[in-house]
Amino acid sequence: MTETKILPDTARLWVYQNTEAIADEKIPAIASALSDFAANWQSHNHPLDALGQVLHNRFVILAVDETREEASGCSIDTSVHFMRDLERTFGLDLFNRMFFSYRDTNGAIYTVDHQAFSRLFAEGKITDETIVFDTMIKTYGDLQHNFEKPLKASWHKRMV
Repeated sequence: MTETKILPDTARLWVYQNTEAIADEKIPAIASALSDFAANWQSHNHPLDALGQVLHNRFVILAVDETREEASGCSIDTSVHFMRDLERTFGLDLFNRMFFSYRDTNGAIYTVDHQAFSRLFAEGKITDETIVFDTMIKTYGDLQHNFEKPLKASWHKRMV
């Protein structure tokens, strides 16, 4: 689901990956909760210019343009609590960093645990050319330009 709001490439970004595809029927409610949170997110009683999105039915992102107001430690803690609430409300698993998402040659997206990812690489089902999703990116610009990359150009490579 896309939002019309555009942030600068320098906007700070957090990517949360669900361990499986999020059911289509949950997406509108999740997107609405993200939109409400982003619209009301504050740092030291100042509104943050933020957005939240669900991408590819498995990635939940929060981004904030810090050129006007920086996200403070407390506001970041608030966002983590919100994401934990989102997990509980919608039955998600957004904080397990040992799952990796990739795109197969037909364009389908899969999310597997570290062991399965390594096994698929050993079996040749994932190769250096397989597109992986880099959930460690830090800016909105990276989301636009570096979120999807070949395995050989990603930190994932050292995990196989």
